[in-house]
Amino acid sequence: MTSSSLMAASESTASTRARAGGAMVRKAKVVPDAANIFELVNSLSGDGTLLRRNYAEISENIRDFVVAESPVVGNTGGIFLGCGALHLYGPHLAEVRSIVVKPEAKGQGAGGRILLALLEEAEEHGVASVCMFTRIPDFFFHFGFRLADRTTLPDKIYKDCQACPRLYACDEVAMVRGPLPRIAVLGPTRIAQPELVKLQVGHIAHPVENAFAKDGTTAPKAER
Repeated sequence: MTSSSLMAASESTASTRARAGGAMVRKAKVVPDAANIFELVNSLSGDGTLLRRNYAEISENIRDFVVAESPVVGNTGGIFLGCGALHLYGPHLAEVRSIVVKPEAKGQGAGGRILLALLEEAEEHGVASVCMFTRIPDFFFHFGFRLADRTTLPDKIYKDCQACPRLYACDEVAMVRGPLPRIAVLGPTRIAQPELVKLQVGHIAHPVENAFAKDGTTAPKAER
């Protein structure tokens, strides 16, 4: 291996520790990061900006998270600035979740560095597409995301949307980086298919409706 190759490999390995406007990013650890993540994420759950997470859930999924912190100075550890998570559905799709930085960390590049680290992780796993639901799409356009119809992301809908208290008043937009996934690992075996129709724009007939339409009869109403 040449010296240039070694340098490239070293830079790739260290990329999650790269400096960006004073912020550094690394993989999260239960101690000391879980409490900071819990507090920051839930501070923005009241208005629906982020879904509320309990401490046990964050600890259980700590390996999904990266954290941004200020550079280490002497023997003083870095100060927690923000966090983000990457949830893997499978090789077809991953979701960027819970990207948030503390108000005092604005302008230090922490949010962008967190997102880049998560996208790099998705690439390392060989994931074809990365999605997110957000209220600030303009920020993510700069990182290759585009708007998408949320009904093209059934994994996300079945995992979170059906149980979300803002299901019928959602003001987030779906975004995707990469091709739209053609498969899903979550679906009707978890939640009755007719429930998903509520999230769709217009009406997409359920396969049962199509079957009844062919013989001119009316499909029975779903029981609640």
